[in-house]
Formats: sequence, C-alpha cells, structure tokens
Amino acid sequence: MRIIAGTKRGMKLFSPEGMDTRPITDRVKESVFNILYSKGYLEGRIVADLFCGTGSMGLEALSRGAAWATFVDRDHRVVDMLKRNIQKADFVEQSKAVCANIFRVGAPPTPEHGFYDLVFVDPPYKMSESCESQTQVGKLMGLLVSQVRDSGMVILRTHERAVVEPAYGELVRVDQRSWGTMTVNFYCKGQPAGRPAVTEQQAELEHTGDDDEPQDV
Repeated sequence: MRIIAGTKRGMKLFSPEGMDTRPITDRVKESVFNILYSKGYLEGRIVADLFCGTGSMGLEALSRGAAWATFVDRDHRVVDMLKRNIQKADFVEQSKAVCANIFRVGAPPTPEHGFYDLVFVDPPYKMSESCESQTQVGKLMGLLVSQVRDSGMVILRTHERAVVEPAYGELVRVDQRSWGTMTVNFYCKGQPAGRPAVTEQQAELEHTGDDDEPQDV
C-alpha cells in the first residue's frame, strides 16, 4: 500500500499483518480520487475515513490537499499502525485518530472543524453485502446525514452484489462505479458542491501518480 499522488506521492504505508483489512488497489483508488477531484471534493476539504485500516484513503486525501482528516477504527491494533502512518507522512497536525464503535459514533465532528465535506465508508466486506436501511451499514449512513455538511459527499465501498439504497435520507446516490468484486457508491447531501466540473480524463492528467464514546489515541 502506498500514497499514489500529491505531496506524499510514492510513500509506502505500514500494513498490519494477519488482520482483517481489505486494501484498495492503486487503480481503483486513483479512479475514485480522479472523480472526487473533478467534483471539487479534495482541496481544503474536511475528511473522515471510517473503518480506516491503514488510513490509505484519508492519507491520500491529505496528500492531495485536504485540510483535515479524522480516522476512525474500533481495533486498537489497527489504530496503532495508523498512527505510525500518520507520523511517517507528517500529518499529525492535520489529523485525528479515534478508536471507537463506528456504528455508534459515525464520523464524530471535531471542535476545530465541525462537520465533514467528504466521508469514506469501507465496512468489512461480508457486512457490505447488504446495506439496506435497516442494516448496520444502512443505519450508519443514516447517522452520517447529520454529520456531513450540505453538499457533502459520502463514499460507500461495498461488495459488487451489495444491496444498497438509492438514498439514505438526504444522502442521494449520484454515481456508482464497479471494479472487479467491489462497487463504489457516491452519495451527496443536497446539490453537489465545489469547483467547476472537469472531466475524469483531465483530472487524471493533473493528478495521476505512479504506478461506545470515542477515545482519542
């Protein structure tokens, strides 16, 4: 795993061995971030990375110009590894690691930055097979409605055959892409925000890299 573009381009991430993590490939991550860049959801944005694992998505966002990232995972071992990646990338002053039950806390707002512009949701693969409103993932999406700003974006990564809702309250799906056995769903609260749109091809040319209560920790 590595950061593929931005100020920390090429930096390798520490990855926990023998833990239940589901790393995203460089190709998929690059495609997702090209889409986000084209929609204006990176530079200066406030980001949350839920079920963060190595912190790959949040760190990539910071490398590409996000102003802040909150990382949340319930496994202390994962969070310890995440802290090493944050320190290695020198993003200690731009981030916060939270060890908590994500289904209870969602993306906890910070006193300094409040609600979020962009939230990555990457639940365990088996759990992501069903994301209907009454499921744990569906209820989490419902909670996030109150934790993202108007025009905020939530990225939900699921199993390719996952049952997902077209909307979770005010979060409405505006895009969906599939790669292999995974699908990435893009949900927006209200009207999309950001910069004038550019094409995904233009974004790729500009940004492609090389091949219970929360506890601060």
